[in-house]
Amino acid sequence: MIDLDELERDALTELLNMGVGRAATYLSRMVSDQVSLSVPAVSIVAREAALQALTRSEPSPFVAVSQNFQGRFSGRALLIFPEVNSLELVRAAVGAGYSLEEIVDLEQEALTEMGNVILNGCLSVIANSLKETLNISLPNLLRGDGRTVLYGAEETETVSGDELVLLLYIDFSIRSRNIRGYIALLMDLPSLTNLRELIHRFINDIAAEAERGGRT
Repeated sequence: MIDLDELERDALTELLNMGVGRAATYLSRMVSDQVSLSVPAVSIVAREAALQALTRSEPSPFVAVSQNFQGRFSGRALLIFPEVNSLELVRAAVGAGYSLEEIVDLEQEALTEMGNVILNGCLSVIANSLKETLNISLPNLLRGDGRTVLYGAEETETVSGDELVLLLYIDFSIRSRNIRGYIALLMDLPSLTNLRELIHRFINDIAAEAERGGRT
């Protein structure tokens, strides 16, 4: 079992705060409204426990934009929201003046574009802060229950629920609309090992910079 100590967790939370701050800015511009974000929750859990955490507060079907990322650390980034909110989210993004039929036609394109911009913004800030490069896949839209979202459509039958993942979980809400959703990053333990090394380098760089500043 690999766990993060307090300093590692604080550093990772700070990286996430920077990343989701960028994502919130993008989302706010897209929907022309204020977006509120929770403090990132960082935990190492079995995938089945991550599933329970997601479905505990939102038992309804979900729509999610999923993107794989690969580099020194790899995993899946997810923008998740209850299916009941999906059309309202599209309406918020494209603006007034569209019929319900037009909104339905625009749904997949609008949601994948929104997910692509938000998740890329979040991942890019984290990677740049760690002085790394990530290859990010094209967005994929998933619909279904929490298991389909967290396991992936093709992996539902093959991935073990006992597999440990690093779950980075942030919920967001749009102020004037009844819309809430979640941003999650899932990484397996080999990626977590590599990420810990990068976090240590990040911490050491900050300490060295502070030391240099103290000498001037």
